[in-house]
Amino acid sequence: MESGSLSSIRFRPMVSEDIGHVPMNCHGDATELGDRIRELGAAAILAYDGNQHVGQLQFRKHRPGLRSGEGIFSPDWWGDFAGRRPDLPDRTLCIYCYHVGQLADGEARDQRYQGRGLGAALLDRLVDWADANRFGAIVAKAVPANTVVMRFMGGQSDDIYASRGFVCVDRWVDHQMRAALLERDLITKGEAPESVATVGLYMRDLSAGKGITST
Repeated sequence: MESGSLSSIRFRPMVSEDIGHVPMNCHGDATELGDRIRELGAAAILAYDGNQHVGQLQFRKHRPGLRSGEGIFSPDWWGDFAGRRPDLPDRTLCIYCYHVGQLADGEARDQRYQGRGLGAALLDRLVDWADANRFGAIVAKAVPANTVVMRFMGGQSDDIYASRGFVCVDRWVDHQMRAALLERDLITKGEAPESVATVGLYMRDLSAGKGITST
């Protein structure tokens, strides 16, 4: 991939035939994954450079009141809005994990695919797909626009969501994330731990057919 270019990248939804043939980290049990795909039509937006998988954005049906038993160390954390229950349409998707630069199963990431806007492009394709498939809304948990935090958590920043028409519904400090960032010395000098560990609940309303067009 040329520096700063996404021209070689193609995107498509993850369907049942992909189970076991693309990186499966964070998807959970294969049977449950298959059920999610049958219910929603897909479980992720996949990114390829030629025939090489280079990223994916996972999503699930929004489950009001979901709590993550392992906190930040479970994919369920992305759907856990700390008891906050915004008024949402029945067909609402929840964004889960971003895997930018993932070539194979595991935690390794190819740095050539990071910092080029691939995560934002995956989000654009998801909004388009969800709008075309008549979902009512998309919700997401955003992290601060801090590259180190984004790499640790695997999420997307609040400024990217805002630029895509998502509205911030609520914000709160995630104390487990704050503790983990401090323990790993990921908060740089001069940064307030509470600010770096503040997450936001963002929502994109699709009920009026307000999807965006990918570029």
